[in-house]
Amino acid sequence: MSMEITGSRVFSGGIWEERYGYARAVVVGDRVIVSGCTATVDGEIRHVGDPYLQSVTAMGIAVDAVELGGLTREDVVMVRYYVVDQRHFDPVGQAIAEVFGHVRPACTGVRVAGLVDPRMLVEIEIEALRA
Repeated sequence: MSMEITGSRVFSGGIWEERYGYARAVVVGDRVIVSGCTATVDGEIRHVGDPYLQSVTAMGIAVDAVELGGLTREDVVMVRYYVVDQRHFDPVGQAIAEVFGHVRPACTGVRVAGLVDPRMLVEIEIEALRA
């Protein structure tokens, strides 16, 4: 996956961005707001059935967008995640702790009825702010 920045918008070329008319991330002053990321890479959903690996993949996409927007993983102040199964909170939380544990951003986890594709188990949004 190749990301690009156009003005104040970051695009990953993901299939949903074009179809639904949104950017992967928006840069507003000292802030980068990243849209919900799933484990979709080059149009393919990765790690079907594994919420932990889907989380790691989604956070990698989100962090890449933050970095392209001019900030770093250490600037992340908020993580929001959505899971489709109650049992997925722990594996997703483990992945978040591994990626952001030293940063300690605010975090919210929500269980939802489903995501855009039933093979997706988790969707993750992050926000970063230059301190």
